[in-house]
Amino acid sequence: MMSRPAASGRSAQNRSTLDTVRDVYTPEGVALRLPAAGPVPRAIAWLIDTAVRWGVLLVAGTVLGLLGKAGLGLYTVIFFMVFWGYPILCETLFDGQTPGKRALELRVIADDGAPVGWLASIVRNLLRTVDFLPFGYGVGLVASFSDPWGRRLGDMVAKTMVIHAPRTRQAVRAATEGAHAPLHPLLPPEQMAVIAFSERTAQLTQERREELAGIAAPVVGAGGALGVMRLQAVANWLLGRQ
Repeated sequence: MMSRPAASGRSAQNRSTLDTVRDVYTPEGVALRLPAAGPVPRAIAWLIDTAVRWGVLLVAGTVLGLLGKAGLGLYTVIFFMVFWGYPILCETLFDGQTPGKRALELRVIADDGAPVGWLASIVRNLLRTVDFLPFGYGVGLVASFSDPWGRRLGDMVAKTMVIHAPRTRQAVRAATEGAHAPLHPLLPPEQMAVIAFSERTAQLTQERREELAGIAAPVVGAGGALGVMRLQAVANWLLGRQ
């Protein structure tokens, strides 16, 4: 996460082993940490969406079957819309979430943190035909396990990713002890990491805060709960808070 300038490379490596996240910096310099979703929750979400699709088709087929040939034509249109239009419409109209993704608290976004657009959603969903090869999403699974952010080929081409998006977040702020300068000068990326920690404090458990503070011990001279307080104080100092 952050340490003495001479050890910044080692600290960054340690941080990467703790979270499967994509670090994105906006043009304004704001650090975004996007928690990538792995193959397992994505597969469960896909199964839920598949069940929803077949449920819709079952009902539509039962009703339209009473209309004879006219019903068959309508069923063909509905079949196409359910299998191809369903994910695209859900992702673009409902903040990147299909019912399955909402159930698993997942969301599709652009890989720069922006909401997914129509073109990106169309591309990632059309390329499911490639990811499905040779069967059972074989290509997609290999790509997902190989990619650091769990993306399948469709996501790579469309420049999208699936992240964890919990509906509820902790509202507890860590206690601080004012504003204090770090024990050692910090490089700009390390300063941004400290500020990012401060901004994410409410989203982390106390155990997670202490784990991250332990990595930052060279900066604040302590670990554990005291390290969390001092790390927040360093962030206050960097932001000019009193």
